[in-house]
Amino acid sequence: MNDTVRGTVEMSAAMAILGTIGWFVVLSGQPIMDVVFWRCAFGALTLLIICTALGLLRNRLSLRIIGIAALGGVAIVVNWLLLFSAFSRASISIATAVYNTQPFMLVGFGALFFAERLTLTKLTWLAIAFAGMVLIVEAAPDAGDVGTDYFTGIVMALGAAFFWAVAAILTKKLKGTPPHLIALIQVCVGVVMLAPFANFSQLPADAWSWTMLATLGIVHTGLMYILMYGAIQKLPTHLQGSLSFIYPVVAILVDVVAFGHRLHLSQIVGATAILIAAAGMNLGWTLWKGKPPVASPHPIK
Repeated sequence: MNDTVRGTVEMSAAMAILGTIGWFVVLSGQPIMDVVFWRCAFGALTLLIICTALGLLRNRLSLRIIGIAALGGVAIVVNWLLLFSAFSRASISIATAVYNTQPFMLVGFGALFFAERLTLTKLTWLAIAFAGMVLIVEAAPDAGDVGTDYFTGIVMALGAAFFWAVAAILTKKLKGTPPHLIALIQVCVGVVMLAPFANFSQLPADAWSWTMLATLGIVHTGLMYILMYGAIQKLPTHLQGSLSFIYPVVAILVDVVAFGHRLHLSQIVGATAILIAAAGMNLGWTLWKGKPPVASPHPIK
């Protein structure tokens, strides 16, 4: 099996695993703060074992690198809190579609802080994504039984995308640092951040809940990042970007099959518009002459 084929299999598996995360969050039956804490705790243990096995703990990291990685960890933890909270309010499908506005957050940061040029193509993709957002928001009265607070869920998913973009910007400053070490620092920050708020007095009493929480940490964090970072080393950027869209497709299928959520036509059109625009931005599809954008990095999701 050559590197491209192996990388494709690894990236596809990683994105498929990521697409099921909403299912495990919902079925855990735990408060979101506890879900994220235990994801970080189980993820930290898993990544510590992985980093030890790979000999990565011998790397001496500067305080600057540790500090930047820790800031990224704060952003990632807030990202998870917002995204997981959005699932119960706007449904997994809608929250995931809105969450995929991440590339546009990165473009905004690039324009504001790095003087990157906003091309007509970028602005067009942004307009298409915005139109998709409008369709999704306007569907709220007819959305059916999809959540407790539809509009709040959409805002939370947008907030999650914003903090993912913050983490992506910070990750760009850590070039050359082993990604598994970055992920380990980030989940350790999550443990420290959320420990004061975790409900240790009422721990899950059944094996099912613990299995869901452990899976989120071991599979959706540890295993997923082994696969994703392994794939990134083997695949060209455009193929990484293409395969990353397995994630929202699987998430939407899980929402339909596992929870029976059906999107209305305007929601389907809106979600499709966002995903197509995100694909165009990530993959550098050109509508008019101009420089194609560089695909975004992959911080811990």
